[in-house]
Amino acid sequence: MDFSRDFIEFACDRKVLRFGEFKTKAGRLSPYFFNAGLFNDGDSLARLCGFYARAIIEAAIPCDVLFGPAYKGIPLVAGTAMTLAQQGRNLPYCFNRKEAKDHGEGGMLIGAPLAGRVLIIDDVISAGTSVGESVNIIKAAGATPAGVVIAIDRMERGTGERSAVQEVESNYGIPVISVASLDDLIGYIQGSADLVQHLTAVTQYRAQYGVKET
Repeated sequence: MDFSRDFIEFACDRKVLRFGEFKTKAGRLSPYFFNAGLFNDGDSLARLCGFYARAIIEAAIPCDVLFGPAYKGIPLVAGTAMTLAQQGRNLPYCFNRKEAKDHGEGGMLIGAPLAGRVLIIDDVISAGTSVGESVNIIKAAGATPAGVVIAIDRMERGTGERSAVQEVESNYGIPVISVASLDDLIGYIQGSADLVQHLTAVTQYRAQYGVKET
């Protein structure tokens, strides 16, 4: 998918995807780090949501509502809904609060009602905890989880032999779509004179902690 390469180039240009030595939540020393929170202006958010929209259209997952888990999923779901509407697919969207509001409209959810098939929009999947919470919210509303869309799939093992993405797909029986994967990143590095110096470290990390492509 050409847009996966375009996304990685965009993330590198915005310094959202960085190279060096970074400690992950699992305590591993990763040669790269992705921080979606650094897409922090109007132009970069619009472009980011454009990639999400393309991934959703390419995957052709049937869905009726978009859901963004608090907090990073909130701007992502709103921006992706706007982008899809501009491309002729107008979907309602919803997001949750971390704490229930006890005045005004109250409740935990803001936006459209959760009904039918619900597609979750998030930044990454680290341990699958956020997805589990989203699935519970969706089911509690009487709706059906349809899948998850994330920016990048690190394709590395969790606590067992499967990746966090593979565990989510297995545990909840839903597809996980990523705009780009670690394999896409390696392919991009191989063709970049500016980044090829990081190729050995990234491929060694892939060999040590990676899983087969999902």
